[in-house]
Amino acid sequence: MTLTNTDTSILDRFLQTVIDMHGTDLMLTVGSMPLVRRDGALIPAEGMLPVIDTATMETVLAKLLDREQRNQFEIDRDIDFSFSYGAARFRGNAFYQRDKPAIALRLMHGNIPTFDEIGLPHAIRDLVEMKQGLILFTGPTGSGKSTSMATLIDVINQHRPCHIITIEDPIEYLHDSKRAVVHQREIGVDAQSFERALKSALREDPDVVLVGEMRDLESIAITLTLAETGHLVISSLHTNDAPQALDRIVDVFPSDRQSQIRLQLASVLSAVVAQRLVPRIGSGLVAAYETLIATSAVSNLIREGKTRQLRNAMQMGIAQGNQTLEMSLNHLASIGVISHETALASAFVPHEIAAPPAPSLDAPALPGEVPAPPVGPNGV
Repeated sequence: MTLTNTDTSILDRFLQTVIDMHGTDLMLTVGSMPLVRRDGALIPAEGMLPVIDTATMETVLAKLLDREQRNQFEIDRDIDFSFSYGAARFRGNAFYQRDKPAIALRLMHGNIPTFDEIGLPHAIRDLVEMKQGLILFTGPTGSGKSTSMATLIDVINQHRPCHIITIEDPIEYLHDSKRAVVHQREIGVDAQSFERALKSALREDPDVVLVGEMRDLESIAITLTLAETGHLVISSLHTNDAPQALDRIVDVFPSDRQSQIRLQLASVLSAVVAQRLVPRIGSGLVAAYETLIATSAVSNLIREGKTRQLRNAMQMGIAQGNQTLEMSLNHLASIGVISHETALASAFVPHEIAAPPAPSLDAPALPGEVPAPPVGPNGV
């Protein structure tokens, strides 16, 4: 769906306010002031937008959902959707709470950022040359996983003459074919389900497949099969760190299949990237990355079910591109992008955060701003 930003509808005012405030999200609730998330905090749009009443909510829903989507919304009581608005793109979810509709919208970049703009580790950038394997992105909701995956796809699209299929719910970033041919399938619009779209992908001659999210046993099983049969697969999970992501994949299967899945996972995994957005000094957010590269040592630990030892493998495998989240936070703090307090609050293991340097009377004054990967409206 495409909305113009030339009308004066109430929805136009809502969307433009998020852009003007450099926000990442908009929350609409009947009886409440619209809330805009900026730098991770929800801020009432007082003085800019009206309190949402039932009529306003109905007007907004009519703009966002077509008749078929609205019927499905009334049956399921929630629905995912996405749309373009000028140069921007929004991902949304409408849902019922206390028997009244509410809407959550997330602002996406109109343009796909570069590796340097999101600060993606070089070890992950190098994986775009791979012809097969599984690259997993993990982290909490709103941590920039979709942006990181889109950036990888965009680089492949620019440099490789291949066939890329994306399977998403909903489509977040739009990819025009460049050197590659890109086909994007949206669940509910272009395909009935993730499982059906994944099975179909096996017969559609892809080289690269982006699976928006590995949701359940069947989608995980088919995703592993895709990676095992000569395709490069990029996908995501909602877990806090790399070891948890691998445990989640294995644990979704019955106990009698888990040994087989560990073998399969160990053979296809290329890397796991766990990321989260943390407040930077001044304003905005910056991404911190944990990277687990599938070295032979890492693959052996996965095969043997020793995921608790993967953190040690990351610490010992720095030369191969591994790093813990704490290493990334320490780096950001050392160059003045985030504060020591932010690093401590964001760390899984706080005692691994380096103490700030003691102030020196002879030391020159620090510059007011230290260059860092810029952060876009959606946090990356």
